[in-house]
Amino acid sequence: MTVNAKKIAVYVLVVFALYVIITDPAKAADYVQIGFEGISDAAKAIGDFMTWVAHGGKS
Repeated sequence: MTVNAKKIAVYVLVVFALYVIITDPAKAADYVQIGFEGISDAAKAIGDFMTWVAHGGKS
């Protein structure tokens, strides 16, 4: 039962993404940029944390 729910959720997300891309490409590009900025910020935060840990947790 959960497999069907996952398939339906993925299908709905794909259809929504295609709808946004087709109807408003500029907005879709903004969403992609926001997503990549979020990933970049998260990677930077993890790198900063790992550097802090490597230095013994001292500021």
